[in-house]
Amino acid sequence: MFIETEATPNPATLKFLPGQPVMGDRGTADFISAETAERSPLAARLFELDGVARVFLGADFVTVTKSGATDWSALRPQVLGAIMEHAMAGRPVLAGDEAEEDEDTDPADAEVVAQIKELLDTRVRPAVAGDGGDIVFRGFRDGVVKLRMQGACSGCPSSRATLKHGVENMLRHYVPEVVAVEQVEA
Repeated sequence: MFIETEATPNPATLKFLPGQPVMGDRGTADFISAETAERSPLAARLFELDGVARVFLGADFVTVTKSGATDWSALRPQVLGAIMEHAMAGRPVLAGDEAEEDEDTDPADAEVVAQIKELLDTRVRPAVAGDGGDIVFRGFRDGVVKLRMQGACSGCPSSRATLKHGVENMLRHYVPEVVAVEQVEA
């Protein structure tokens, strides 16, 4: 098994590409601590490594965010080994079903919400996934779209600018009902 690594716009995060599906078509999973990783044997294993601060599982990649003082030259080979060991053992990435989070929307806005989600899925998520992250729709009320950044994007210094200048401008252009975009935390 050969695992490629890629830098992300967030210097604290590396993207690991094992050359096989990680989450596949099951969406994504973001783990902000070892305590939140209980349902993922892979994420739990990665959190056992000293210096791992966050784990994000994408369709065909894993992004790992390191703690501030940790050096990638020491942590990177450990992460590669843990991912390889997990895959070679045939362990599941997730155990059990993932609970779906509620979205804050008004049923009267269903058509607008569908437009927003379509634009996010076709124009934004592929680019964000390319950087080792994801963007998740969390709600739409009174013209304000609420989004959560995950993976490499969650702590990226440019993520707020991306939301305000990129995503907000695009959504406002195509969906006149959108007046602003806000980032929400997990």
